[in-house]
Amino acid sequence: MAIHGHLGRSTYRTPRALPRVYKEVAQQLGFFAQAELTLARTRAGDIRYLPGVFSAIEATRLFERLLAIAPWSKETMRMYDKMVEVPRLVAWYRDPEPLPAELQMVRERVGALLSVKFNAVSLNYYRDGNDSVAWHSDHDEELTARPVVALLSLGAIREMLLRTKVLPRRQLRCDLEPGSILVMRGDVQEHWEHHIPKVHRPTSARISVALRTKISP
Repeated sequence: MAIHGHLGRSTYRTPRALPRVYKEVAQQLGFFAQAELTLARTRAGDIRYLPGVFSAIEATRLFERLLAIAPWSKETMRMYDKMVEVPRLVAWYRDPEPLPAELQMVRERVGALLSVKFNAVSLNYYRDGNDSVAWHSDHDEELTARPVVALLSLGAIREMLLRTKVLPRRQLRCDLEPGSILVMRGDVQEHWEHHIPKVHRPTSARISVALRTKISP
C-alpha cells in the first residue's frame, strides 16, 4: 500500500514501510522506493530522489572500477586552530580534463535524464562507517546561477540528513541506495545544507559521484 506524507509543501510517495518521524520535522524515506520522490521545494528549486537510475549490476561494476582507477587523495581542513584530515578520500575531475569512460557514461546518462550539461565531477570514498561529511552546502561562488548538483550513490547504503539554514529548522533523512541519484536544483544551496553522518555499526564502503554545473574558468 502506498503511503503519502508531507513536509511543508513537499510530498513524497513510497511503497514500503511507514516513515519514521523525528520531532515532527524529520522523515525517513523507506528503502528501495520505486518512484521518483520530491523531498522538498524552494521558491526556485527542489530536492529530488531518483532510485534505480543505474541497475544493481551497473552500480556494483561502477563501484569496483572507480575504486580502482580514481586518483584518490586525502584532504585537510582547518578546525578551530589546527588542520585535520577530512574523514574520507576524494578525487576531482574538471573540464577540460578528460574523464575515464565510466565517468563519461555517468555524466551523459544523468545529464540526459535531467537535461543538464555537467562540467565538474568529483568523488568521495567513504571507507567505512567512520568516514563522513559535515553539514555544508556547495559553494555558491563556484557554481552557475541556479545550479544543479546530482549525487550518484554506489556501494553501501548511507543515510543523508538535510536541513534548512533558517530557524526553526526543517530536517529530513534519506537512505541513499546504490544506483540512485539525489538532485539539488536551483536555489537549494542557498536555503538547505546536507550531511553524511558517521555510522556506529559495521558498514561497508560507499562511493559518491557528484556532478555539478560550475562556472567555467
